[in-house]
Amino acid sequence: MSDLGNQSVTSVKGIGAEMGALLAEMNIRSIKDLLEYFPYRYEDYRLRDLAEVKHEEKVTVEGVVHGEPSLMYHGRKKSRLTVRLLVDRYLIKVVFFNQPYLKQKFKVNETVTVTGKWDQHRQTITANEMTVGGYQKEKEFEPVYTVKGKVTVKVIRRLIHNAFVQYGHEIEENLPEEFIHRYKLMDRGEAMKMMHFPLGAEDVKQARRRFVYEEFLLFQLKMQALRKFEREQSLGITLNYQLPKVKTFIEHLPFPLTNAQKRVVNEILADMKTPYRMNRLLQGDVGSGKTVVAGIAMYAAITAGYQGALMVPTEILAEQHVESLTALLSPIGVQCRLLTSSVKGKRRREILAEVSEGTVDILIGTHALIQDEVSFQKLGLVITDEQHRFGVEQRRVLREKGENPDVLFMTATPIPRTLAITVFGEMDVSVIDEMPAGRKTIETYWAKHDMLDRVLGFMDKELAQGRQAYVICPLIEESDKIDVQNAIDVHHTLSVYFGSRYKVGLMHGRLSSAEKDAVMQEFTANEAQVLVSTTVVEVGVNVPNATFMLIYDAERFGLSQLHQLRGRVGRGSEQSYCILLADPKNEVGKERMKIMTETNDGFALSEKDLELRGPGDFFGKKQSGMPEFKVADMVHDYRALETARNDAAILVQSDAFWQSDKYISLRESLKDSGVLSGEKLD
Repeated sequence: MSDLGNQSVTSVKGIGAEMGALLAEMNIRSIKDLLEYFPYRYEDYRLRDLAEVKHEEKVTVEGVVHGEPSLMYHGRKKSRLTVRLLVDRYLIKVVFFNQPYLKQKFKVNETVTVTGKWDQHRQTITANEMTVGGYQKEKEFEPVYTVKGKVTVKVIRRLIHNAFVQYGHEIEENLPEEFIHRYKLMDRGEAMKMMHFPLGAEDVKQARRRFVYEEFLLFQLKMQALRKFEREQSLGITLNYQLPKVKTFIEHLPFPLTNAQKRVVNEILADMKTPYRMNRLLQGDVGSGKTVVAGIAMYAAITAGYQGALMVPTEILAEQHVESLTALLSPIGVQCRLLTSSVKGKRRREILAEVSEGTVDILIGTHALIQDEVSFQKLGLVITDEQHRFGVEQRRVLREKGENPDVLFMTATPIPRTLAITVFGEMDVSVIDEMPAGRKTIETYWAKHDMLDRVLGFMDKELAQGRQAYVICPLIEESDKIDVQNAIDVHHTLSVYFGSRYKVGLMHGRLSSAEKDAVMQEFTANEAQVLVSTTVVEVGVNVPNATFMLIYDAERFGLSQLHQLRGRVGRGSEQSYCILLADPKNEVGKERMKIMTETNDGFALSEKDLELRGPGDFFGKKQSGMPEFKVADMVHDYRALETARNDAAILVQSDAFWQSDKYISLRESLKDSGVLSGEKLD
C-alpha cells in the first residue's frame, strides 16, 4: 500500500480541490490516509432482548403501540412526546424530545421500530429514530467517524466507499504469512473492508484484532530495532567489578535484601559485565529499597576502578541520598560528595577538583551535575532518580560526562506493565515488587468534608504524641473556576485551629528553591509540626516522624499521585495514617477513593489508574512519548501488546528479518519511522 501513501486523496472520485483541502484539515492527504481513517464506533441496529441491554446503552427495539401517545409542551418550541410500547414481554415508555409531529405516526396496535438510549431504572428509551412497521434495517452495523465542518459522517462514508471501489484491490499485505497463519488474522485488504463495511459485530471484532496486532507489531519493531542499534552502536564499558568485595558489602548491610532486591541487583550486575552500555529502568514502589540497590551498583563500579554519578530532581532528595549512601559506603572507604546549586565558592571548587582527580568515588546532585565545569576522571555508572522529571537532553549530557557509561534510570512511580512496554520499550525493565520486612501498612480512610472536625481531632491526637502531619491541597490560592481547598486558605485555617500549640508551615511551587528548602528543613527538624503543601512533597521527602497525612479534595488527584503522596508517611516505626477528604461527584471518583482504602500496592493501583484515566493522562499532558494508535488500546489489548513485543524482539534479533524478502514491508515501516535512516527516535 506504499504507492497509495504517495497518491493524493483528490484522485478519489468525488474529491475535488475544495474537499481535498477540508480533508487535509483532518490529516487525510493521501488515499492511504483515507482508507486508514477508521471509525471510532459503530451504530448497532440489531434487535436485542432488553434483559441483556445495559443501563444507558443504545438499543433498537421493535414493539406494538400500547395506548394513545401523550404530548406536552414546555415554552414555545420545547416538547416531550411519550408513547407506551409493548416490546416482547416488557411494557416500556419511549420519549421523543422536540419532535411533536411524530404524534401522528403512532397508531394503537401498530408495530414500530425505535432506536435510542435505554434507561434501565425507569424502563424508558429516549429515542432519536423511529420507523413505522417492523424491523427493516439493511445494515445492522454502521460506522461512525470523527468529522469536522462540512465533512459529515455521510460524506466520509461515501468517499471511503469510492476509494474502495477504485483502489481497494491495491491494498498490500504487510504482515508475514507466518503471523497471519499463527494468529488466524484476516488479510489486510479484507480487514480494512470490514472496518468500514461490516455486516455484523463479528466482522468488526476480527478486523480490529488484525489491526491491533499490526499497530503493536510495527510500534514494537521500532522500539526493538532502536534498542538493538543503541546497544550495538554505543559500545559501553565492561565493568569487571570484584564480586567477592560486592558480596561482602551486601553481607554486612544492616538489613537483609529482599528477594526482589537480589533479583534486580543480579540483573544490573549482569548488564555491567557486558561490553554494551546498560540502558535499564528500575521501578520500585515508595520504600521498596531502590537506594540500596543503587548503592550496590555504584560500589560494584568503584571496585572496577570507575566513578558513579547519581542525579536527582531536588536538593532535598540529593541531601537525603548523600546521607543514606554515606552511611552505607563510608565505612568501606568510599568517598561520596554532594553537588547542588547551593554548594558555592571554595567548597564547590574543592569538590570539582576531587571529582576531576578521581578522589571522589560517587557524586550526588541535582542538574548541577551536567554543568560544563563538572569533569569526571573515569565515570562508569550514571543513575538518574525519578528520570521522567528530567528532559531527554539533560539525561544525554550527563551520559556524555563519561566514555559511554552504563545508565540506570530509577522511578518510584509504579508504571503499569503495559505502559512500561510501550513508553520504555527500548529499555530493559527491572521491578522491585516486594517490600522490606517489618514495614507497617499505612491505614487509609476516606472522609467527607462534613467530617473535617473529626479528622482534625484525630490529627490533634497524633501531634500530641510528638508526631508530625502533612496536609496536601490541590491549588496554591483561591480559584474562581474550581471550588477546591487551597494551600493558603488551609494554612490560615489550621494556624487559627492549632493556635500556639503547634506551628504550621506552608510549602508550594511559587516559593523559590531557597524558601522551599528553609520550610522543609524546619519541618524535618520538627520546628514545624504541620506542613500544608501542594504536591511538591510528592517525591523524595523523608521525615520518619511524620505519621499523618490529610489530602483535601482527594478526588482531584489520580490514584498513582495519591499513592506517591501517601508514601511520604509510614517511613518510621510508628503506625501511620492517610485521610482522603473528598466528596466525589461521579462514580470514577468514588471508585478511586474506595481503591485507595483497599490497597497499598502501587503496581495494582497504577494498573487501575490506567484503566480509569487512560494512558494520555497517566504521565500528565506534558509528558511526551505516548504513541497514538488508530485502533489499538494498550490497556484493553495488553495481551496483544505483549505478544507483539515478543514477536518483534525475536524478529529484530534474527538475520532473516534484515535479509529476507518476506519481511520487506516490515523493514519499510522502520524506514518510514526514521529508525533505519540514522535519525534518533526519542
